[in-house]
Amino acid sequence: MAHDHHHHHDPTRTVSRKLTFATAANLVVVVAEASIGVYAGSLALIGDALHNLTDAVALVIALVAVRLARRAPTVSKSFGYQRAGILAAFINSGVLMAFTLLIFREAFGRLAHPTPVETTPMLVMAAIALFVNGAIAWSLHHESREDVNVRGAFVHMVGDALSSAGIIVAALLIVATGSLQWDEIVSIAIGVLILWSSYGVLKESVNLLLEGTPATIDPSAVTSSLGTIAGIHGVHHLHIWALGPSAPALSCHLMVGDVPVKSTARLLDDVNAMLAREYRIAHTTIQFEFAECVADDLFCVPVGVTAGTRPDR
Repeated sequence: MAHDHHHHHDPTRTVSRKLTFATAANLVVVVAEASIGVYAGSLALIGDALHNLTDAVALVIALVAVRLARRAPTVSKSFGYQRAGILAAFINSGVLMAFTLLIFREAFGRLAHPTPVETTPMLVMAAIALFVNGAIAWSLHHESREDVNVRGAFVHMVGDALSSAGIIVAALLIVATGSLQWDEIVSIAIGVLILWSSYGVLKESVNLLLEGTPATIDPSAVTSSLGTIAGIHGVHHLHIWALGPSAPALSCHLMVGDVPVKSTARLLDDVNAMLAREYRIAHTTIQFEFAECVADDLFCVPVGVTAGTRPDR
């Protein structure tokens, strides 16, 4: 049996700085939007201010998770706090979806009895909020592609940018048509988009919390790649999960036949190099079995058998 525990430390200081700045900028927008929203009588602007407030909380949660993930492992938490980021993404997406449903309720109620709005301050504030939220979302875009925690914060900021753009559209439509209901109609349309994007983050975070395989990794492809390495005859009990938002891990048994134990050292290096290079899996636990796959073993995929036809999970 051979075990390899290889840890990869992702830099988080840049993300931490970005989230700190984003939180401060977001709070400024909240105060400004809430004040002008009350003055203008715009539900969309007030709703966006409250939405920005939840985003400020979401950014703080994401920031705390990033800093927790940097803590060193302890005896009681041997993997450290890397999964805090996944938990943060779950909380953020869930809160955002719940808040959006509240906006729906208010918007549908006001459709029957629309109230007058001041379009000029509504336009100005929405334009400023669009610029700020768009800039924050753009700054987080790169990190969001690989970290579900940052992606949760990114979705919040994209949702705010969409809300601000929608408010501008609503104000222009009110001026052009004279109909006050555009404020509520646009609020509902933006809410649908936010729910759709939030659901993706919620689904991914729940999958990772339940030890599911990260969406970016195909276990069948991993099995096929392992089968291309000379000396591996089969893959047994393959498990792929996530230690943190961007830290996939793998454990499996590799069938190597009747070979000397010392020959597995080079094989282990080859396996880890391939997994890190092709799938960014940096934490592995590999057990070698000096045997071949047995025909009635449902958990072993021999080399040459289509990967995935005998699922382990």
